Parts: sequence; structure tokens; C-alpha cells
Amino acid sequence: MESAEAEPLGASDGCQAGEAEPGSGPAAEEPDGGAAGTMMEDCLSKKIEITVSEAEKRTGRNAMNMQETYTAYLIETRAVESQTEGQCSPPDSLWRRYSEFELLRNYLLVNYPHIVVPPLPEKRAEFVWHKLSADNMDPDFVERRRIGLENFLIRVASHPIICQDKIFYSFLTQEGGWKEMVNETGFQLKAESRLKALNATFRVKNPDRRFTELKHYSDELQSVISHLLRVRARVADRLYGVYKVHGNYGRVFSEWSAIEKEMGDGLQSAGHHMDVYAASIDDILEEEEHYADQLKEYLFYAEALRAVCRKHELMQYDLEMAAQDLASKKQQCEELATGTLRTFSLKGMTSKLFGQETPEQREGKIKVLEEQIHEGEEQLKSKNVEGREFVKSAWADIERFKEQKNHDLKEALINYAVMQISMCKKGIQVWTNAKECFSKM
Repeated sequence: MESAEAEPLGASDGCQAGEAEPGSGPAAEEPDGGAAGTMMEDCLSKKIEITVSEAEKRTGRNAMNMQETYTAYLIETRAVESQTEGQCSPPDSLWRRYSEFELLRNYLLVNYPHIVVPPLPEKRAEFVWHKLSADNMDPDFVERRRIGLENFLIRVASHPIICQDKIFYSFLTQEGGWKEMVNETGFQLKAESRLKALNATFRVKNPDRRFTELKHYSDELQSVISHLLRVRARVADRLYGVYKVHGNYGRVFSEWSAIEKEMGDGLQSAGHHMDVYAASIDDILEEEEHYADQLKEYLFYAEALRAVCRKHELMQYDLEMAAQDLASKKQQCEELATGTLRTFSLKGMTSKLFGQETPEQREGKIKVLEEQIHEGEEQLKSKNVEGREFVKSAWADIERFKEQKNHDLKEALINYAVMQISMCKKGIQVWTNAKECFSKM
């Protein structure tokens, strides 16, 4: 009998061992060409407008019957068709807590393991500079999180696959009974444990090189963006101090103007310009937080990439275990058929001590093993097909994500640079105005 070998996930005729089938082509459920364009046309974001319009602080009882304070967010949806036809129908609206957004995303992660699921905004403020509150009930933080939650819903609604999910649509349109509907899907039972995923990471023998490289890339992306956000927080601290110090110029010039007759008006005007300059930093740093939040989104996207890689490792590990079990059964069957033992075993020692099995017993065991071998071969074939589909689907979505990432980060960095240039020009204008004030003295 031939020994069974695990076919690498994603491998096909013409692929080298250990290499995945090229995933640049979409999966069966993600048709290419015109069909892909049609799916984009069918995205939920093309049919309804989604906004998280406001946040509200509330008090209630939790599962332990203890009083808690939380923030609820108002989700409004309106059909795009009614707006294009000139009708102004009122939007449908409902309230959701952050924990319900978390439940939705966990459901999507489990049911769409090949998708890079959009991340939620941070639950508590990270990478804050000293004047920014880290309190998750702070109005400014709640407002930024409101914007982040709206962005999350728009990301999901714009995805060609997960936008069609019924649970997601119900999240937007059905306030009562939604949690029960999610739990009835039994998605928690399908969730892989962290321990199992860690075990697969260390024990998989034939990992796909592309997914290994993707995991390393996600680690490096997270590290680079973390460093960038820390640098930005330090710069914000320093910049805040520099701008506020200009307020001292304004105070000194105003005091000086009180004791001067001919120079008084010029000094007073220059002091006013300095006060305006000092006060402008608050709006500048508030705008900066918007760009910082855009970077944070991709900081959290790194974990979404790793989740896809972990699922692939788990599938590869299950495939290798199935192949190993099949090979073991084939060896047992061959040993029973030939009466020879290739390796030391407890069964061989038992035969020597208590005598050989009868031909009838041996035939019975061979028959059972042959049935198990047939089942194992079918299972292995099924796992290989499932693995190839996963690689194909996952890589198609990863390519989609890369295009999105490159576009978004390029736009965010350009806008940030433009904002810095504008800020510097305002500083130059302040000192130009001060110079004119001094010239008129």
C-alpha cells in the first residue's frame, strides 16, 4: 500500500511542495471581471446611507445586576434611492452599545475567516499626549469613537462579501432581539481557541510561505505605526508647549504697551496676534487626532491580518494530522497483511508473548482498517479542497485590503503634510503681522 502524504494547502498541479496555489485570482464566491464589478454594485453601501449620528451617556444594570454607566450610539440608515429621487424620508434609527459592535465583529471573524474583517476603534484611548484625556467617557474621546464606529459600519457595508450577511443587516435595522439572533447562529462553538491556534503555529510542518511572510509583515506594520503614533504624541506635547509660550509674548507686549505712548498701539496689536497664535494650537491638535485615528485603524488591521494567517495555520495543521493518521493506518494494514512489523510496537510485543492472531481475527482487523483508510482518504481529499478554496478566497481579499491600505494611508499622510504646511504658513503670517505692527511704531 502507498503511504499517504499531506498535500500543502493551496498546492495544485505544477506547484512546488510547500508553496500555495497563486491566490491572485478570486475564489468561486468572489467572481472576477464583470461579476466582481456587479458585486461591488450590489454592496450595501450603494443602497443605504449609514451614519452613527450621536452618542448618549446612559446608566443601567449589567448581567451581574450591578449599576454601570455606558455610552449608546444612534445608528441611522436611509435608502439611497429615496434621496436620488428627491424624496426626503426620515431615516430608520436604533441605539447600539460598543459591546454590541464587538459581538458583531466577533461573529464576522468566525463566519468569514478568509476575510480581513475591519477593526473597531479603540475601547480606551491609546498613544495620547498629556493634554488629551484617557477617560473612555471623555466627550472628545466618545466623539472620536463615534466617528470610528461609523467608519467600521461603512467598511463592512462596502465589502463585497460580508455586506450581504443577514446578521449585519439586522444589526442596522432590528434593535430588539438582535443579540438572541446572533447567539442562535452558534458562532461561539465554531470559534477556535487561542491555545489551539498557538499549538498549530509551533507544530505545523509545512507552512505556506506567503502567509508566513504576511504574518511577519503585519507584525512589522503594527510596530512601525505604534512608533509613529508615539512620536506624534511627543511632538504634540512639545508643539503645545511652544504655541502656549507665545501667549507669554502677548502678555508681555500688552504690559509693555501700557507704559509706552508712541509704541503702545503697535505693541498692543502685536500682543493680540501672539494671543491668537497661542490659542490656535487647540484646533490644530484636534485636527491631528483625526489623522492619528486613521493610523490607529491600520494598527488594529494588523491583528485582522494575523487572524487570517492563524486560521490558515489551523487548517494546515488539521490537514497534516489527518495525513499522519492515514499513513499510520495504512502502515498497520500493511503489517497485518504481510505479517511483518516495521517498527517497535506494543502490539508486536503482545504477539510474541501471547501468540499470533488467528487468520480470521487478522482479516477482520484488515477490513476495519481498510474502511477507516477509505474514510481517511475522503477526509484528506475534502480538507485539501477546503484548504485550496480558503487560500484562494483569503488571498483575493488580502489583495483587496492591500489596495485599500495603500490608498488610505497615502491620502492620510498627504493630508497630514498639507495640514503641517498650513500650520507653518499661519505661524509665518503671525510673525509677518507682528513685524508690520513693529514697523508702524
